[in-house]
Amino acid sequence: MFSDLLRPSGLGVTIEGGLGTIRVHSQTAESIRMHILNDADPKQVEHELELLQNEPGIWSATDALIKAGTKYALRAEGPTGPKHKFNPAIDLIDPYARGVFREGPRDYHNVVTTDEFDWQGVAKPNIPLGETVVYEAHARGLTRGNDNIPDDIRGTYAALAHPDTIAHLTKLGITAIELLPIQMFISEPHLMKMGLISYWGYNTVNFFAPHPRYASETARAAGPQAVIDELKTAIRELHRAGIEVLLDVVYNHTAEGGGGGLTYSYRGLDNANYYRIDDNGWYHDTTGCGNSLNFGNPAVLQLVMDSLRYWTNEMQVDGFRFDLASTLARNEHNQFDPQHPLLRAIVEDPTFANSKMIVEPWDVGLGGWQTGNFPDRFSEWNDRYRDSIRRFWLSDIASARQSGNHWNGVADLATRLAGSRDIVDGPSGTLGTVNFVTAHDGFTLHDLVSYNVKHNQVNGEGNRDGTNNNYSFNHGAEGEHGDPVIASQRRKSMRNLMGTLLFSSGIPMITAGDERGKTQQGNNNAYCQDNVLSWVNWNTTRQQDDLEATVAYLIKLRRENPVLRPKNFGDFDNATAETDMIKWYNRKGEIMSEGDWHNPERRTLLRYSSHLNEDGSHNSMLLLIHGRESMSEITLPEAPNARKYELLWNSAHELPPTDIVEFSPGELIEVSGTSIWLLRAVE
Repeated sequence: MFSDLLRPSGLGVTIEGGLGTIRVHSQTAESIRMHILNDADPKQVEHELELLQNEPGIWSATDALIKAGTKYALRAEGPTGPKHKFNPAIDLIDPYARGVFREGPRDYHNVVTTDEFDWQGVAKPNIPLGETVVYEAHARGLTRGNDNIPDDIRGTYAALAHPDTIAHLTKLGITAIELLPIQMFISEPHLMKMGLISYWGYNTVNFFAPHPRYASETARAAGPQAVIDELKTAIRELHRAGIEVLLDVVYNHTAEGGGGGLTYSYRGLDNANYYRIDDNGWYHDTTGCGNSLNFGNPAVLQLVMDSLRYWTNEMQVDGFRFDLASTLARNEHNQFDPQHPLLRAIVEDPTFANSKMIVEPWDVGLGGWQTGNFPDRFSEWNDRYRDSIRRFWLSDIASARQSGNHWNGVADLATRLAGSRDIVDGPSGTLGTVNFVTAHDGFTLHDLVSYNVKHNQVNGEGNRDGTNNNYSFNHGAEGEHGDPVIASQRRKSMRNLMGTLLFSSGIPMITAGDERGKTQQGNNNAYCQDNVLSWVNWNTTRQQDDLEATVAYLIKLRRENPVLRPKNFGDFDNATAETDMIKWYNRKGEIMSEGDWHNPERRTLLRYSSHLNEDGSHNSMLLLIHGRESMSEITLPEAPNARKYELLWNSAHELPPTDIVEFSPGELIEVSGTSIWLLRAVE
């Protein structure tokens, strides 16, 4: 089984010598037919081809009618019983279709497409993982509100390639844009009943076809081939600008839902084998979405591998973020297996040698939280990083205001700054962790510092949806507020959070819009809000422009100083060619003691890091973090290779510095409350 996963299955439609062949997998069907549909009226069947099972589980037909542009649907018949959902009257989506179009609420048909496209010699950027800065964005929401882009393409694949979009990403210093799901998805029935849609797109119905709604109206009118080509053009132009494209992929479940769900594809072809299901027809759900694909079935594993290879080779994407990845590695006993055949195949397939593989290392099933347990090849979303940084800068500060006491000192913060070795202590080193403070699900950066509780009423679920564990802090007033002191505190908190993220060891991920303080008015689960609430705001205020300039500056500092993005965990004593030296100091400029580490009221930490350059010189930085609202006097440490210090950034300031201020080791300095300093050590 495992060796089969390393080569394409040949399923779907292929064309050779004027003849087209379709191959479909089903272990339980008794017959499968291919309906060739009328071009003008796809509800009319022009021809019917009977597929034959010439090898176990594989149904196929070859005919000249199967050619580029052919519209078709599948129909299947099979046994009855609780595990089966065959209905010969329902048109089914081919699981391997590259082009899918919608005719009605439940009418989805397939279109044969070609792989012809002019890439103009543009190659993948192949950015080293250690230099990666991920920008999580919605393919529509990123550009829909940008008036500098022509109205007919705003919010489309074409807009991703617009010079204004690329200029923004380049100015920020982004190396990889991670797109929320663009594999074809549909909206959940309960959303459609409320007049809402699945905006985030975590409800996939086909793993090959790009979502047509994100294409321009011109491309949609021309058909699936034009949609594919528009997306390829966007990827090509982002690559031309040196920006990689990562896809958020949802292989853990499908849009067919649970027992009461509708049949679109997999359920009508082989429900008993595509899904985890018991003998009574009950779906084992570790995703919270009604069903879980059966990753104990070789056909499901093959489907995922073929899909990944298609997007990597044909669509030229640079990597993937796997949603609820623990489900993908559940074995025949429904238990997480770090040596699962799917994970092994991804690791060993040379197709993905240069691809970035990121996992969301949890699901909602028993034993679902698996952060730190995926194989070395995968970088993992680090939810403990998110919570630790939020607690230090936000909920702990709120606690101190109310009670006079902080909940946490600096020990956990230091662990996160150094790459979360307690979680991802493997050969990948610090590159095993993807650090983030916000993501698409949860508060935006602005709302994290502006709301104590969620405000999700517009979602139509009585504010019950979305997490309550936000570790947020409104700084004294809930929501938008005109108090200039509160506004200033909020802006500084945003800078502190961004600075911590970009000066931490690991791969940083920024959520689109956070660089300019985007708000969702306290909604921490805007999954169904395709409107200005979710779209990135391009009409910015001066304060938002200042924040954007700061984020760009912080990314620039990270890019220019390898000591801020180490690949390996640090060593206390020495800087070598492979390992940076890291020393930790308290506010007196002394090496941290056990008491310093474990006292929750010790809220000041200095991290001195030194990187050995190839020429024998050192790239050394002192990161000063002060986590109390009161001002403090701090002694700069006398550290190795530090003849003097140059202040590169102070989070108390609204904008990056325009000149360099120098300090001496041993000098006593005053640091304002809740702030970060970054100083360069000069030998």
